[in-house]
Amino acid sequence: MKAMILAAGRGERMRPLTDHCPKPLLTVGGKPLIVRHIERLAAAGIVDIVINRAHLGHMLEAALGDGGAFGARIRWSPEPPGALETAGGIRQAMQYLGGDPFLSINGDVFCDIDFAALAAIAARLSPQHGDLAHLLLVDNPDHHPGGDFVLQNGRVRDQEEHRLTFSGIAAYHPALFAHLEAGRPARLAPQLRAAMHIDRVSGAHHRGCWLDIGTPERLARLDAELTRNRGETLSRP
Repeated sequence: MKAMILAAGRGERMRPLTDHCPKPLLTVGGKPLIVRHIERLAAAGIVDIVINRAHLGHMLEAALGDGGAFGARIRWSPEPPGALETAGGIRQAMQYLGGDPFLSINGDVFCDIDFAALAAIAARLSPQHGDLAHLLLVDNPDHHPGGDFVLQNGRVRDQEEHRLTFSGIAAYHPALFAHLEAGRPARLAPQLRAAMHIDRVSGAHHRGCWLDIGTPERLARLDAELTRNRGETLSRP
């Protein structure tokens, strides 16, 4: 099982911090956000990791290298100037991800999700008659009260009421992106909605710790709490 960490974003909302540092390298509790993902993936037995890079990507490569220091094997997927968006970035990295299901994690979130359990679900995705994606949804944070999708009996729907927020963590089958042209921008939401329309997206409600580190203020709050707790977890989910 492979995993992809999405790390190519510019991080506009995190400026000025991201003017000189890629957002996934920002530190909370004494450790970069992306290193926390790599270490937890490796601990779950998922050591083959693909990371896309664009803005200040040379800093990411310099800091993480081939992943050996973290018990992982990192392959880098460079992107051209200009955003490929999430689906476009995944399609660009398909040469490294291969033809089997894989995990995808936003590089700028903090979570306690069980990657081994998600990998077991990913292994059941199928391009023939099974699901093409499995999404982890969370309670709507204050900064995104409207949510994204509806979860009904383990199925993810594109409906307006009782929506939850997509965590940015999922399992995908490469077939979800096979029709996209490599090197061209493509957003993730239309690919997911098309698969939902034919009932090929499953999901689960993650009720543990999850934070979208989207602003300097949220970063500072998380850093302060992790430093105060002297550990890897928050005092509350």
